[in-house]
Amino acid sequence: MKSFAKSIFDTGNHSNIASLGLLVLRLGVASFMLTHGYGKLLTLFSGEPIQFADPIGIGPAASLILIVFAEFFCSLFLIFGVATRLSAIPPTIGMLVAAFISHGGDPFGRRELPLLYAVVYLTLLLTGGGNFSIDFLISKKFGKRK
Repeated sequence: MKSFAKSIFDTGNHSNIASLGLLVLRLGVASFMLTHGYGKLLTLFSGEPIQFADPIGIGPAASLILIVFAEFFCSLFLIFGVATRLSAIPPTIGMLVAAFISHGGDPFGRRELPLLYAVVYLTLLLTGGGNFSIDFLISKKFGKRK
């Protein structure tokens, strides 16, 4: 369990200035994406019939639930730096699906924003949350940090 927790909550080995940059990156991207996810969350609980794109063939309701998880809940996790690497995976996938499937036939300008988000999420996946995250506090508990 300890090695699993270490890998999930690994913050990387960053200086405080690099960690400050990661904090700004996490807060910025997650705050912007949270606004997209919040609107979809309201749609999910509106009581109206769900009319949402089904780009991967799992049904509109399942597609909406997955994107709400990726855009809203994972954004909250990223803001606080909770399981940052793991929390960056669903929005990365969501943005790649948006860019290459939902907007696959559109001009590059329509795919540019989801690709930009995907690059930021991929960066967080590779770097971890940094020293200013809940991950850092958890990793200290499991002996990775002093």
